[in-house]
Amino acid sequence: MIEIKNLCFTYPGHQKDDRVLFNTEINFEKQKFYSIVGPNGSGKSTLARLINGILYPYTGEIIVDGIKVEEKNFEAIRQKVGYIFQNPENQLVSTLVETEVAFALENLCIPRIEMHKRVDDILEFVELLDCKGKPPHMLSGGQKQRLAIASIVVFEPDYIIFDEPTSMLDSRGKKEVNYLIKKLHREGKGVIMITHDPSEIILSDTVVVMNNGKVAAQFTPEEFFTKPENYKWADLKSIPEYIKIGYELGMKKFTREEVACEYVRQYQ
Repeated sequence: MIEIKNLCFTYPGHQKDDRVLFNTEINFEKQKFYSIVGPNGSGKSTLARLINGILYPYTGEIIVDGIKVEEKNFEAIRQKVGYIFQNPENQLVSTLVETEVAFALENLCIPRIEMHKRVDDILEFVELLDCKGKPPHMLSGGQKQRLAIASIVVFEPDYIIFDEPTSMLDSRGKKEVNYLIKKLHREGKGVIMITHDPSEIILSDTVVVMNNGKVAAQFTPEEFFTKPENYKWADLKSIPEYIKIGYELGMKKFTREEVACEYVRQYQ
């Protein structure tokens, strides 16, 4: 479990009273899928970066599976909690796909024979094995994001944080990345995804709403979407009709295609 207790944060150069997070408290359970929603400036990305140790808290503490997030534990924390940035190019450092994934393993001093196998296994998992000899700049946006995910998953973390991972992708790339995120969750990874996209929120087990630097509420996706005041509060502009129809059909988790099939099944 990731435990967050009485967390406060102020960016350098600002007054202590000008806080981004105010006494934030929340737990993220292992193997669960959380979506974090809320208006811009509500503290979503700041919270995520504090969990991974990219930022330091002003007060409060974060504990990941019994390990406190602090400088002396950063290596252990970052092997437990992976972080995927919005722009994959901010995360890619190598000249070839296979060396991008191997880079993390080299830092862990993994034997070369094992390294080659793990690189091939993870590239096959993210469906990029055929691209392993290509430079990352030759990949599509969706492929680059899947490569960024592969470079983190190869660490075998228990939790992966996704910070709006599809916001810069076209519809095809978005579909590929969301399929991979669902696949990782089925494999037992804890997922924490920051998003403004209703079609991604619907995939989660729990919707965490942040507002004014605090965790304002938590809902199941069904509770969240069946009360319009909730998604207006979370600053979502519109909800696709297929989500409304899916809940009317009694579905719990679904995609656009699954709603269409269920609609035909019930009304044919």
